[in-house]
Order: sequence, then C-alpha cells, then structure tokens
Amino acid sequence: MNSYLRQFYSALIIFFAQQGLVSAQQLALPQQQDRWALQPDGSITWNINGRLPHADHIEMSGEKVSLWVSYNVDTAGLCHLSRTVVFPTFRMLPDDTRSHIAYTFDDNALPRMYVEGELLWPDPAKGGTDLPAASINQHGIMRITYRTDRLKQVKIEHSLFPSTEKPMAIETYKFTNVSGKPVTVVMEHLKREVTTDTLQSKGAPHTVIAQSVNDGRKILQPSQSYTFAIGYLATDHPQSVQPIIPALEEQARQHRIDEIEAPLQLKTPDSVLNAMFAFAKIRATESIFKTKGGYMHGPGGLSYYAAIWANDQAEYVNPYFAFSGDRLGKLSAMNAYRLFASYMNPDYKPLPSSIVAEGDTVWKGAGDRGDQAMIAYGASRYALTLGNADSAKVLWPLISWCLEYNRRHINKQGVVESQSDELEGRFPAGKANLSTNSLYYDALISASFLSGQLHLPKSESDQYIKRAALLKAAIEKYFGADIAGFHTYRYYETNTVLRSWICVPLTMGIYDRSSGTINALFSPQLWTADGLATQAGTETFWDRSTLYALRGVLQAGATEKAIRFLKYYSRRRLLGEHVPYPVEAYPEGNQRHLSAESGLYCRIFIEGLFGIRPSGFNSFQCTPRLPKDWPEVSLNNIHAFGTVFDLKVIRGAKNNLKVIVSYMNMKKSYKVQEGKAVLVDLRH
Repeated sequence: MNSYLRQFYSALIIFFAQQGLVSAQQLALPQQQDRWALQPDGSITWNINGRLPHADHIEMSGEKVSLWVSYNVDTAGLCHLSRTVVFPTFRMLPDDTRSHIAYTFDDNALPRMYVEGELLWPDPAKGGTDLPAASINQHGIMRITYRTDRLKQVKIEHSLFPSTEKPMAIETYKFTNVSGKPVTVVMEHLKREVTTDTLQSKGAPHTVIAQSVNDGRKILQPSQSYTFAIGYLATDHPQSVQPIIPALEEQARQHRIDEIEAPLQLKTPDSVLNAMFAFAKIRATESIFKTKGGYMHGPGGLSYYAAIWANDQAEYVNPYFAFSGDRLGKLSAMNAYRLFASYMNPDYKPLPSSIVAEGDTVWKGAGDRGDQAMIAYGASRYALTLGNADSAKVLWPLISWCLEYNRRHINKQGVVESQSDELEGRFPAGKANLSTNSLYYDALISASFLSGQLHLPKSESDQYIKRAALLKAAIEKYFGADIAGFHTYRYYETNTVLRSWICVPLTMGIYDRSSGTINALFSPQLWTADGLATQAGTETFWDRSTLYALRGVLQAGATEKAIRFLKYYSRRRLLGEHVPYPVEAYPEGNQRHLSAESGLYCRIFIEGLFGIRPSGFNSFQCTPRLPKDWPEVSLNNIHAFGTVFDLKVIRGAKNNLKVIVSYMNMKKSYKVQEGKAVLVDLRH
C-alpha cells in the first residue's frame, strides 16, 4: 500500500470511529511476535534461537537494595550483562531525590572462571571458550542457561537476584558435571572495595564491596554440582562484614516471591492475563524499602528510592495494597500517608509532591500538581478497603484536610485549580485540569462513605455528596467538549488536541461522555503500538494513562473493547520485546519498570473487571464485567474489608451474572444484570 493510500485509509478509519460506525473491535492492532513463552510454573522463558541481537533490562528489589540488570545477546548468542546495584539507604549529601549510592559492574568486573583449565567467557584476544546463552528465564529471579555444545563437560546455571533484607545483590554460577569423568572447575578469588568521600557521605563513609563467594578449585564427580557466587554489598562497617550464604539468600528471595503471589490470585480463561497479573504483583510489592523513616514504597528506575510521591504511592499503589494481603505493603501505605500528614498546616499551604531521602527532605519542584486530590482519593479508598476503623481514624484528618484544601481552590467555574498535574509540566495542564478534578470528585464520594463509617455527623457526609454533585456538573460544563470530532473532554480550558487522560472520569464513575471518550481512546489518533499516546500526534507514552483507561473502559461497560486491548497490551508487556512488567514512559526513562504502574495494572481487574468500589469497612459495590466468551472468572484470597474472601462471577441466563462470595466457611450468592451493581456485605 503506497503512502497516499495509507493516509487515506487512516483518515477513513478515524472518520468512522468518530461517527461510531467502526468500533474499536474492528480497528487493526499491530501484529505481535512473542519473544518469550509462558511456562507451567508461572515463569517466562526466552529460548534463544534467532532474532538476534536483542537487548533488554529488568529491575528486582529487596528491602535494602535494588538490582538493575541490562542484558544484551549479540548475533553470536553471547550474553553480556551490566549490573547496577542501588543502595537506597546509603546516601550522599546534599539530600535530594537521587542522593542514594549506586555502582555498576560489567562482565569484566567478575572473577575469571575455568573448566579443565579453559577460560570461560574470555577476552577474544586471550583465547578460551565462549559460551552462547541457551535461555533466559524470569520470575523474580533472573536465570540464564548456556549451551553445552561447545563445552560438553558441564552445565552452567547462572542466576541474579537481590537480597530480601540486606543491602546486597547476589550472582550465582551453578556448575554441574554432565560428563562421565571428574571435571575441575575454578573461580578466582575477588574482593574489590570502594569507599565514598567522607565529607559528601551522609552519616558516615559508605563502602561498596564486590567479592567472590565459595571461590577456588573444585573437582566435580559425574553428576555433582557446585555453586560459585559473587556478592555486591554496601556497608558502613567494612571491617565486620558478615559471611554471605548464597543458598540462604536465594531461598529468602524465593520465599518473598511466593509470599507476594499467594494472596489475591486472578483466574480467568486467559493464561497470559493471569500470569501478567501475578508478575505485576511482584513488581508492585517487592519495591518497598526499609528506611529510617519507616517502610517506603519506591518507584525505582535507578532514580526513585527511599521516597514517596502523591501520585505513585498515595494515588496509584496504596489502594492496591489494601487488597493485596501483603504486610509490608500495608505498612508502607500507612507510613506514606503518615509522612504526608506531617506537612498539614493551618494555612492550607500545599503538601509536598514528594518526600525524599528517607523522609529527611521534600521535593516541590512542580508546585501543586493536584497532590491534595491524589492523596485524598488514595487515602479514602485505602481506608475503606482496609476495613480497619483504627487505621481510618488515623487517616481521616489527612483526608479531610486535603478535601478542604481542594474546596479552597475551586474557581468561579466550580472546578479545582492546580499549578500542574502528575506530568509536572511535560505537557500543558492549564489552570485547572481534568485529572485533578476527577480525583477530587471520587475522593468526595469516598469521604461520604468513610465519614458515615466513622460515625461522624450525617451533615458532614451530606455535604460531601452535595459537593460531589456540584463538581460533577462543573466538570461537564468546564471540560466537556468535542475534540477532533469525538464527544469527550478537553484536558484543560484551552486544550484543542486529544489527551490520554480523558479516560480519568471513567475510572471515577462519570460516564456522561463514555461513548465518545472510548472511541477517542481507541482511535488511531491516541492508540499506538505501546498503548495510549500522551497527546495525539506525539510519540510520548506513559503506561499509567493506558492502565487507567483500560480500567475505566471496563467500568463503563465496554467490556469486549477493553478486553481486546487489554489482551494486546498484556501480551506485549509480558511476552514481547521488553518484559515482564508495565513500564513508566518513553522516550523519557527508556521504559523503566517503575513499580507503582504494576499496582495500576492489578487494579484494572480489581476495580474494572470485578467492579469493586469500596463503600464501607465491611462492604463494597460490585459491578462485574464478563467477556462474552468467558464462562466465569474469579479473584481468590482477597484480603480486604476486614476479612479474607474469594469472589467468583459466573455467566447465568438472560444476560444475568451470578456473583459468589466465599468467606469464613460462608457463601453468599447474588444475581445481577450485566452492568448493574450489587452491594456485597461481608459481615456475619
């Protein structure tokens, strides 16, 4: 097809989409060729058999460390690694967001290894044996195997992972004798230390050590195995470093992965969606750091550690943690809200967008980004979902303060003004933006539920409901517009091009312009190979808006459309070229696996597919969606609303769905018409 015909075809599709004559079901999605394959144990594997070279990166985190591995498999099949080890609680001066220490180790920094005197992975000029990689496997631990056709005596299994609790990353090489005679293997001894400058070090000079573990010469009998290792660690007391026991560290890492995966298990007829959900739980939950300011969930990405943000933590991932059943997740959520609450003031000056450096300082570089709306939205949903009255009482002063802050910033048109939004000026947001106002609207609804649960005067709850109704009308009047032929929203008053965040009202239960908004989201003007463009006509994308959109479209009832694009997105992120988690952005950040985005992915199912909307400490509104070709779907071992329960949705007769809730040896069944809500009460 020549360029003229392509342009004509694209314009025709856009016109049909605007008119509602062509649905998103009929719009062609790019062809995908999986690089990775899903395994029976829930992991993914890339069997390296062509399509080279290929490069990617992944991040893995523990309480005191984050390990970023960049890997590149060249045309000969040789795997080259670069390991950046971040130590969030070892910091430099002056205090700022990125004052943590981090060191990078490439392959040349490793001790040399030999088999029967033959050097492995050598410098080409020095001779020896190159070992092409056979496969790479990911599931919380990165595992690499190597081809044995060039080195027939041994099988080598290579693993990289962070320590669960220590400021340390581990790399292991397990050698197994697969020949019929003894084989000698050797790893050289290595110990390298770097100590930071005393005057610029916070607290004390920090020492980073790379050292070999279990090194030396070993004679392996047939079928015998032995594991060499390298540890990368940080300490302020290099003279008293404890011994490294790689096997125990790997067991602890695997235990943590299992602990994260056990609660909140998604079961759909689509194995890719189930696996992507499980992977997203890992990334969302592993990135919690134990700091002197308490447990702090951090986005990661080589930049954002031992710090919290009003969007990433308060808005995106904390409401997920209320469902997750993860102890550290809930501790980090409460700590984040506690830290923000410490900046409340009687003059209603804005809270900081971010609290950084283990809580020692703040970042306010973009002014008020709508942070108070983000915090009120996330904290109120979290309090309701957690189902703990004592926690809710702790959170209520912060929630009510943030709501009052927003009320004080309502302009003459009835909408809330803020200096920017979560994109911090990367794209224009005007004096008042759609995202901030939508978040404030939902926070008012949640606050009306929450104030009732806390037995506050009914007049207070009524006031929140009244304000929400007025704001909803103002949102329609101020932001409602026809943009590019779609009956949707303008993101700010003078906005004339489509923006991805037009999806936000859908996630907050505002469906007045749902049809036009959904058509716009899935039109060629916004939808790209990697999800939603931030603004029509640009290549920039941020996964967070795609994740919000998929959730909102499900909530609005366009189930088949949402599932089609959700399947496409999930397959691309889990089995495509950059795996296995949702990403932050591109071109900025090179698609870092920032962790809060994974929490947003899980919320597509919790709040979108299952339609869970918290309404009380022990109750929620459930508006389930079930794709036409799915007989049932379930979400099991949910830790929320003060109990642990399973939720199943089954297709019934005459467009009805059956909702089954099982908890405490009890079972409740509800019949609900597709698109209608049912109130689920989990009290005895």
